[in-house]
Amino acid sequence: MAKIKKNDTVKILIGKDRGKSGKVITVFSKSDRAIIQGLNLVKKHTRRSREDQQGGIIQRESSIHISNLLIVCQKCGKATRIGFSILSDGTKVRICKKCKEIV
Repeated sequence: MAKIKKNDTVKILIGKDRGKSGKVITVFSKSDRAIIQGLNLVKKHTRRSREDQQGGIIQRESSIHISNLLIVCQKCGKATRIGFSILSDGTKVRICKKCKEIV
């Protein structure tokens, strides 16, 4: 089970966007990277083509390594590490390490 999933709210720990929070758009599990909405923007130079008549420089989100992210708990509102717990019915859930609530 992954610690960070799609639609989680995360806080960036390292980089030019340090301290900012955003929503996870996609997670690449093989490379342990994630894309956060509106953060870690890079400029990409695009060539003029049939689909893109304009061309030029565009800004888009770049991936960031999962080790540089912390999940923001909905209950306590703090950036926290994630733990795992097994419920009585046998399902595995993610829990907040600070407030011990299910994320």
